[in-house]
Amino acid sequence: MFEFNFMRYAFLASTFIAITCGVVGVYVVNRAYSFLAHTLSEIGFAGAAFAVFLGIPPLWGMLLFTFLGSVSVGQLSLKTSQKESAISASSALFIGLGVLFLAISNSNSRYATSILFGSIIGVDYSSVIQLIVLSLIVLLLIMLVARRLNFDSFDHIGAVAHGIKTSVVSFVFLIVLAMSVSIGSQIVGSLLVFILLTLPASTSQYFGKSIKSMVIWSVVIALIGVWAGLYLGYLTNWPVTFFIAMIEVFIYLSAYGWHLIRK
Repeated sequence: MFEFNFMRYAFLASTFIAITCGVVGVYVVNRAYSFLAHTLSEIGFAGAAFAVFLGIPPLWGMLLFTFLGSVSVGQLSLKTSQKESAISASSALFIGLGVLFLAISNSNSRYATSILFGSIIGVDYSSVIQLIVLSLIVLLLIMLVARRLNFDSFDHIGAVAHGIKTSVVSFVFLIVLAMSVSIGSQIVGSLLVFILLTLPASTSQYFGKSIKSMVIWSVVIALIGVWAGLYLGYLTNWPVTFFIAMIEVFIYLSAYGWHLIRK
């Protein structure tokens, strides 16, 4: 399997993607940003389609759109009582834009499918380097605001009482989330990237007793999903995203069932 360059690149890229999404996902779940992560994945689809229309790499279009979308949609959803409605409206808008950009760029359906659901064949050496650099930037940003982000994510009222600038922390995290969506989309696609940003972190809550342990569990579970998904995809020639989704769902349901039995 590893005699093929594209499989080596895919495993290397997926490792950094899993680590990034596993870490960021813990904060996504505990800040109740799961719905926002799903919306950003759809915004990323529009960005990738826009990049195709311009003739530039889809990753840069995703980054542009998710940066703008995370800040605008994130702030909009926090400042309105109709949080779900605001996010749903944004999702509909960007899905429509994505379809439009693909239509006017004359791209075939196979290319659209690779944007939506990912493609390990499309991961080359330059893509791996880009993903590693972006992943390291995300992890560095998390480390720089870790203490304040932990406080704000797990005890928002206490963070405000201690004078922490929660608005600044939220802004930095929205940027981190945008980058994570763009990174994760390279393997599982823009439509299903929220799987890696939510399920491993949700599962980690049944095992972890501290923030550090939840992050470790989340990363391990994400790694299991992407590594096993790539291996099974190679053996069967079925979509890797299908296996990643099924593995992560199975792990989550198993952990949930184990939790119910213990109770």
